[in-house]
Amino acid sequence: MIAVITKDFTFSASHRLELLPEGHQCARYHGHNYIARVEIEGSVDRTGFVLDYGDLAEFGHYIDVNLDHRHLNDVLPDNPTAENLARHLIGVLRMVIKNVYGMPSHPLSIGVHISETPKTWAIYREKW
Repeated sequence: MIAVITKDFTFSASHRLELLPEGHQCARYHGHNYIARVEIEGSVDRTGFVLDYGDLAEFGHYIDVNLDHRHLNDVLPDNPTAENLARHLIGVLRMVIKNVYGMPSHPLSIGVHISETPKTWAIYREKW
C-alpha cells in the first residue's frame, strides 16, 4: 500500500530578492512567517507508517537553528525565493531520511512545500 504523509514546520525570516526590476516590492528587505510542509510518499510498513513523524525532528531542528529569525540571503547560496528555499530544504529532508533509514529500499517520493503568505506556495518534489 502506498500513502502520503505531510508535516508542517514554521519559521520567521527576512530576505530580499535580487535580479528584479527596479522598484519591485520584493527587492526591498522584508520578512515572512513561513510554512515548510514536508511531503513523503511511500509504502506503508508493518506498523502502518510511511515514516514515523518523530523521525523528522532533525529537519525541524535544522529549520530552528539555520532559518528561524535569520536573513535568508545570508543562509542560502542562491536568490532566496520560495522555489530555491524549497529546493534547499529538500536536500535537508533527503539527508534526514538517509540518516534515519539509510537509502530507501522501495520507490519513494519526497517534496517540500514553502508558503510565504496564506495564498502562495512553491513546491519542489523528487523521486528516489
